Amino acid sequence: MPKSSARTSSVRRSRARRFGESAYGVVLVARTGLMGLLALLLLVAGVWTSWNTARYAMLVGGEERGTLTVSACAGERCSGRFVPLEGDGRVRAGVSVARAVAPEVGERVEVVVKPGSADAVRTGAAGVLHAWVPFAGSLLLAALVVAGGMRLRRTAWVMGLVGAVLLAAAFAAM
Repeated sequence: MPKSSARTSSVRRSRARRFGESAYGVVLVARTGLMGLLALLLLVAGVWTSWNTARYAMLVGGEERGTLTVSACAGERCSGRFVPLEGDGRVRAGVSVARAVAPEVGERVEVVVKPGSADAVRTGAAGVLHAWVPFAGSLLLAALVVAGGMRLRRTAWVMGLVGAVLLAAAFAAM
């Protein structure tokens, strides 16, 4: 009786080849993990940087709120006279705000004065959007890392579009 050739179709690979395939899988997982950590680091840095200003623009509970009349701009800052909205604060002559959020000389803008300083942060939609610009930039950078390093193209497109929309909204609000 002839031997039956009912052997399965699996082919046994050599030990070196199996090790090479395993090592390649480990490298792929390590690359994806490292790129994920890099993207997370970029996003955390963006939120950290944005929150430094955004907390004053968004949460104006205990700070000095008022209007700033822009009188002069030099370098990165514009300064002017601060008049508080409520009776809590005092009128100040040398309060400054970032030039990017300041209107033309002679115009007024609503601001919050940072505690213990003469620096002000713009409030309202324009101030909040401007405060989150670093996060928008980190979204754009992280989208490149997610697309290139992690091969998650749809996720990267969403991240990039959210970052671009946030940047465009901040630009339009100014």
